[in-house]
Amino acid sequence: MASVALIAAQPVSRPRAAVSDGMLGGAHRVLVPVLILVVWQALDSLGWINSRLMPSPVMVGEAFWQLLVTGQLLGNLWVSLVRVTFGLGIGVVLGTFFGLFAGLSRFGENTIDSTLQMVRTLPHLALIPLFILWFGIGETPKIALIALGSVFPIYLNLYAGIRAVDRKIIEAASTLDLTRAEIIWNVILPGALPSFLVGLRYAVGIAWLTLVVAEQVNANSGIGYLVMNARDFLETDVIFVGLIIYAILGLTTDQMVRAVERRALAWRPSFVGVQQANRGIV
Repeated sequence: MASVALIAAQPVSRPRAAVSDGMLGGAHRVLVPVLILVVWQALDSLGWINSRLMPSPVMVGEAFWQLLVTGQLLGNLWVSLVRVTFGLGIGVVLGTFFGLFAGLSRFGENTIDSTLQMVRTLPHLALIPLFILWFGIGETPKIALIALGSVFPIYLNLYAGIRAVDRKIIEAASTLDLTRAEIIWNVILPGALPSFLVGLRYAVGIAWLTLVVAEQVNANSGIGYLVMNARDFLETDVIFVGLIIYAILGLTTDQMVRAVERRALAWRPSFVGVQQANRGIV
């Protein structure tokens, strides 16, 4: 018994293979972007690409620093973040409400699903002229467009997640004399959470994609406005700065959702990859 207690008290250390795999995975993530930048800069140095049409990484870095020093970058970045935050927030709230209403109730499904499916098939970016006519040229049409684009990934994935919950689990919960509200809260919603988080990741991506277009129409601030203004003056290095900012923001927000997913779904065993599950195969 003493030996068992001694063994249990010893700290558990990660295997060296697991540590090396983590370091190798981090290196792989950095290696490809670095190689792209190196090849890109080398082609520019050799004169194989036109720097006016395809500025080198050094030129893009200099443009980024200039925009940062003058305050243009941070000011426009803040405006874009506010637009995405409000638009995505509205879209998530509406999509969650519609998903719960249609997923938890046959009446709700019959009431709104067909209408939402028809609206979903409309290309929401093509509604920009209508939104300008309805809401003017201020912030409202941009936020409304982002909200419209992010509603449907949330709705579809949450609805599908609720309907995919195993009915046997619900029946087992019913035998414990749980109320309908308790079954929804303790069984159905946790079961639908993975699908909801997948929908949230899609919604975040669509929100940034919509913002790129929305900020190029009747805007006087934002990263999109910065890009359009640079286009008028043929400042391709500034255009690349804007595109890189969009890419970084999209990746950052996606990683934030994935971090929430790992924490919220820590209870669920998942496939971690062939290399970790069966070492030596890949």
